[in-house]
Amino acid sequence: MYRETNKRSIAKGVSWRLIATTTTVIIVYVFFGRIDLAIAAGLIESGLKIGLYWLHERMWFKVRWGRQRIEPFNLWFTGLPLSGKTTIADKVYEELEKLHIPIERIDSKDIRDLIPDIGFTREDRNRHMHRIGNLIQTLQNNSISTVASFVSPYNESRQAIRDMVKNNIVVYVKADVEICKQRDYKGVYAKAISGEFKNFPGVDEAYEEPQTPEIIIDTQIMTIDEAVAKIVKYVKNDFVK
Repeated sequence: MYRETNKRSIAKGVSWRLIATTTTVIIVYVFFGRIDLAIAAGLIESGLKIGLYWLHERMWFKVRWGRQRIEPFNLWFTGLPLSGKTTIADKVYEELEKLHIPIERIDSKDIRDLIPDIGFTREDRNRHMHRIGNLIQTLQNNSISTVASFVSPYNESRQAIRDMVKNNIVVYVKADVEICKQRDYKGVYAKAISGEFKNFPGVDEAYEEPQTPEIIIDTQIMTIDEAVAKIVKYVKNDFVK
């Protein structure tokens, strides 16, 4: 989370005093008709009140009453390859950044680029999910929320994430495998069908649909903008009030 620095408090005090001092100078001049007296009163008042404002701000900074802490959350996007997870998650992340909350974006491709020898068997994927869970835990310990997108085809690995992190919100990006194949601009389904890729969800490996997702996005009936609006509204209602 962010904290108020001394420099920021002083800058706020100065900007406010410029407005208040101008008002004081005008009032004194109107009542007494002396510009020298008005300016002197304004300068004296400004010096004293800037210091008092700074002290007042620092005292309130130490008081916790009335503060609302934004609990870190994790948006977990899951779905078949090429279902639209990454596209929607990227746009959701952009919208949530506008709320000025500490948040990070985690995508399966970025992680696999960092750790290229993870593997794609059920055991490899489940082990990998525990690594991601630990990463999200670390971020949450520093009050940072996350937007994560992973195929995560197995119920047990998604349950592991739910058990490990706080405020886990599963977003199931639902799309028929035939639709995903039509979106196959990367050629990954073709390679899986030809046998070049093994353990590929939707081809030679099952994708187990989430049983109790918080949000379901059916990409065959919802536009990207509609999906983003639905997810952002959910987050605002539950975590950023």
